[in-house]
Amino acid sequence: MSKRKQSVGPNLNALARKLVDPAARVEELRDLIRRHEHAYYVLDSPEISDAGYDALFLELRRIEEERPSLLTPDSPTQRVGGEASDQFAKVRHRSPMLSLQNAFDEAEIRAFDKRVRAAIGDKVTYCAELKIDGLAINLTYSKGRLERAATRGDGTVGEDVTANVRTIRSVPLTITPSKGLPDGFEVRGEVYFPIAAFEKLNREVEASGRQRYVNPRNTAAGSVRQIDPNVTASRDLQTFMYTLDPAGQSRSQWEVLGTLEKMGFRVNKHRRRLNSIEEVIEYHAEWQRRRHELEHEIDGVVIKVDDFAQQLELGFVARSPRWAIAFKYAPEEAETEVEEIACYVGRTGVLTPVAHVKPVVVGGVTIRNITMHNEAQVNEKGVYVGARVVIHRAGDVIPEIVSVKEPRPGWKMPAKCPVCGGEVVREEPYIAHRCINPFCSAQRLERLRHFASRGALNIEGLGYATLNQVIERGWVEDPSDLYRLTKDQVVQLDGFAEKSGQNLVDRISESRRPQLGRFLYALGIPQVGEATADLLAADFSNIEKLGSATEDGLMKVEGIGPNMAREIHLYFQGHGGELVAKLLSAGIEPQAVEAPGEGPLTGKTFVFTGTLETMSRPDAEALVRRLGGKAGSTVSSKTNYVVAGPGAGTKLEKAQKLKVAVLDEEQFLALVPK
Repeated sequence: MSKRKQSVGPNLNALARKLVDPAARVEELRDLIRRHEHAYYVLDSPEISDAGYDALFLELRRIEEERPSLLTPDSPTQRVGGEASDQFAKVRHRSPMLSLQNAFDEAEIRAFDKRVRAAIGDKVTYCAELKIDGLAINLTYSKGRLERAATRGDGTVGEDVTANVRTIRSVPLTITPSKGLPDGFEVRGEVYFPIAAFEKLNREVEASGRQRYVNPRNTAAGSVRQIDPNVTASRDLQTFMYTLDPAGQSRSQWEVLGTLEKMGFRVNKHRRRLNSIEEVIEYHAEWQRRRHELEHEIDGVVIKVDDFAQQLELGFVARSPRWAIAFKYAPEEAETEVEEIACYVGRTGVLTPVAHVKPVVVGGVTIRNITMHNEAQVNEKGVYVGARVVIHRAGDVIPEIVSVKEPRPGWKMPAKCPVCGGEVVREEPYIAHRCINPFCSAQRLERLRHFASRGALNIEGLGYATLNQVIERGWVEDPSDLYRLTKDQVVQLDGFAEKSGQNLVDRISESRRPQLGRFLYALGIPQVGEATADLLAADFSNIEKLGSATEDGLMKVEGIGPNMAREIHLYFQGHGGELVAKLLSAGIEPQAVEAPGEGPLTGKTFVFTGTLETMSRPDAEALVRRLGGKAGSTVSSKTNYVVAGPGAGTKLEKAQKLKVAVLDEEQFLALVPK
């Protein structure tokens, strides 16, 4: 049994040794690991968490170390990775792509340092790099041109994914090789999915009714191993490179990283040279604290003896170099139990199931509630009350249920709204269930909160607690009633006194003259976000003209298609039109948007997608309007440019299909006068 298992106590450990036959346990572990490797590497559909796989592998490795007679050449500990899929042509690597031995605590990393110093002496410098949680990739260059890209596969033979990797923008198609390199050489590194891009992709697939992707690593692997390169191109994958074979004039890992960077490859800037194992441990601890600052996931740090001559002296074991080790982090996962599945009602009436779990700390945060999005997702995962579930949280990403111990599909959305008792329906082709009672108090609360939110009328002090009180007292039913609140009423609410009550009334009054775009967004018109609201405001000089617009008239606005035009038209013909009339009667005066002046971007329409590095997306859209252009929210044949940053999704894909010019942030800024 492994040392990790022995920590349960000496008595239990002694009993385990008597009851478990080591040879039988080794075979059991090998079968389990092979099955999970096939699911992970070949099917891109893991059945257990990374932590669960690591625990199985570590136990097997330690049994084999304690009992060398049980070690066989076909053991998973003697392999490098998974199998190469039959879906792609096979590629034999110039030299094996080895994987690293793992260390999980300080004791193991100190033991590694001790072995290194015993073999080559105390004069050792380590090169430390962040361990990117992605897909290992091998790039072959011939006379400065990218000739082939391949996955690691089993370490000796990988899969030819050249067409897909050529779509990744950070992979140079041509380079000027460094001095000392032959005509043909290989560059190795990692392809990964930036967290923002991964979350954006999941929002898009969820909105279309498809199943969410499990994690960035497997989604990156699946994206690289696509039959259609256009799918890979739409995913906005990124890379970090760290190996050059042969190394040319470089004499250390540190020099290789510098050489790769000079040749135009993307190299992680957080690398560091360290002179002692204490510095290694501190580097590991530093990035455990700072890992959520990164735009990608890491699962540890990689420590390499820096000097190549010393690496050669240390050599290799069957599947790993003796001069390198992965110092991994504890997984940001935890197991807990589902106590209840409750449904919450949003401002549009959509019911969202939320799993209430026994509180558990994951990634430094106590998790009690996990949003499940819709009925289909609950049943795809097989969640039910009483289920033992594994919770995952990476960085500031919303926690999610990764797996269920004994899944049981069959959970049903309630037929009646849990708040108002109104009928709940699912309208095809949508996947969501919705309360169709327009007077539902939960919807009323969410609509009021949206109306007062920062992106809308920005009325500070109108949070859920205050809104709940004014609703319960019967003072406010819709946003127009907010403008009839008096100081005498507000001071009766919990948390308010004379001065604070007057301040809230003043802030509400000050919001009576909003920009037309903000007012339209505040109304909560279906499918109209902030950018679309600004476009409508720019094309219609006042709310009356917009309210009387036909569907054909609305479709003349850049980015407004038939579905959105229909939703906007129906809104103003129904309850929405009545609400607008009440707001205008209450003294609201939406301010028309000034027509953009002539400028270098006049007549041009821009759509932004992904994350910008030098400014926020709203600031970029405002800059376009200030320079005479238009900022759209959807891509159409009328769009002149799509500006794509990290995390770009379906907008980029649509731009490519429509042959709309795509700019990166630097190219966009080049159009802007200094």
